[in-house]
Amino acid sequence: MQLLRVAAGLLAITAVAGCQRTSMNDFAASNNQPYQPAPLQAQPVPGVQASQLPDPTAGAANTSQFPAAPVTATTTPPGQPANVEVAANALDVKKEGMVGNWRVSNGGASCDMFLTLTNLGSGSRGGTRGCVGELTTMGSWEVAGKQVVLKDRNGNPIGRVFKTADNRFDGQTNSGQPLSLSR
Repeated sequence: MQLLRVAAGLLAITAVAGCQRTSMNDFAASNNQPYQPAPLQAQPVPGVQASQLPDPTAGAANTSQFPAAPVTATTTPPGQPANVEVAANALDVKKEGMVGNWRVSNGGASCDMFLTLTNLGSGSRGGTRGCVGELTTMGSWEVAGKQVVLKDRNGNPIGRVFKTADNRFDGQTNSGQPLSLSR
């Protein structure tokens, strides 16, 4: 019985000791004010300098960081299909059938294009990976009649393709480069 009373007493002391409250207030000043961190000191900021950038078109013709656009005899006016026959014989396009990954052939180079149904401006979100030229700026796309219009991030057309077979589209970029999508 004695042992039972000792055990009950120890249990009560342990329970009371475990009920003590601790918080950041315990670390505050002895006047029982809440803990306040020291204010941050303002740091000096150096002055802003302004100057005019050099004209990128000035200087020698060979100093440009961008290569010259290729010149070919088959270049067609911007916005026109590379082959009028392709546009005339184009198959019907359903927007839902465009969604997914496409392999792109553009002027002899290959890259990937991804098309979604997520709205972006007047079209749907899309993008490219590993592409060069105009296709690096692709941000959206839309179906207009029997053509698929590829657009840059500002909504400006950068190319058009027409459905020529199941899982194949042919057309061109605005600069006249041939463009094919397939999967």
